[in-house]
Amino acid sequence: MTMGLARWEEFELHCRAAIRGGVPVDTIKETLMQGAIYCGVPAANTAFKITGEILKEEGLLPGPAPLVAGARVQTHHTFSQPQLHVALQGADAGLPIVLSHALGLDLSMWDGLAGELGKTHPVLRYDHRGHGGSAVPPGPYALDDLVDDAARLIREWGRGPVVFIGLSMGGMVAQGLAIRHPELVKRVVLANTAAQYSDAAKAAWTQRIAAVQQGGMAAVADMVVERYLHAGFRNANPAAAQALREQILRSDAAGYVASCYAVMSVDWLEQLSKVQCPALVIAGAHDVGATPAMAQAIAERIAGATLKVFDDASHLSVAEQPQAFADAVRAFIA
Repeated sequence: MTMGLARWEEFELHCRAAIRGGVPVDTIKETLMQGAIYCGVPAANTAFKITGEILKEEGLLPGPAPLVAGARVQTHHTFSQPQLHVALQGADAGLPIVLSHALGLDLSMWDGLAGELGKTHPVLRYDHRGHGGSAVPPGPYALDDLVDDAARLIREWGRGPVVFIGLSMGGMVAQGLAIRHPELVKRVVLANTAAQYSDAAKAAWTQRIAAVQQGGMAAVADMVVERYLHAGFRNANPAAAQALREQILRSDAAGYVASCYAVMSVDWLEQLSKVQCPALVIAGAHDVGATPAMAQAIAERIAGATLKVFDDASHLSVAEQPQAFADAVRAFIA
């Protein structure tokens, strides 16, 4: 309340009392983050400055936040439910950017790109429901659930409309966001994604769901790695392939299955003509799950869309071709 009303003497009084009374610093940080969401960035900047000075006086100033690619990262959870794990970094100026990850992974998938774009833009990454540090509500999930999650996340951030960059499942969310919540999206990047699946592909998804239900993530980990990274990349970068496999194995099986239901039901193709914002569609030449032809079908239905195909990439193109991906996104934003 004192942040919202800009009553800084009272804010300082209560903040100092809370700190001296033993309220954990992490709790105070989370309170300030929620204040940033509801009171705005200028108020939050003042509150953080005052709090930092108090913590310094009390000998409790926390150390630097962890660094990712040279950028300071702040993490918190959404106030709205189900709670989503969020990471914020980057410049104060520039178009705000949101990064939305692939099935079975988490916001760390974007570490490199977030650090690169964060040099000139504010960047928000988040874990989808059922993934990473986000809540795992009972499934199955609908794609509309994931789209609505993204919409409330942007509204809580208060920086929209945003450049929304989604890959694979994140790209499906990006399509739905541009269709259903156009006021929140200024530009959209649809990477290695699909707008509709054939009956044969849906049958394959049903088999994948059954495999995970019976054998956990170990039943599909090797298959997913082979689909996400092409053979040439895996052979040249065995450590990266192994790290991806380990990350998939750590994925919550129930959240993964619930999300598979959302992915297999994607059906945006005939609604893509409603997308009014500029769109960049990215594909990998070796991608068998979201083929260049599927990317072209998306681009053809969005007026003025640009299609970019990376010759030496499969599904996880941001990992296989990080510089080319970043260059394409930067050129598109510019």
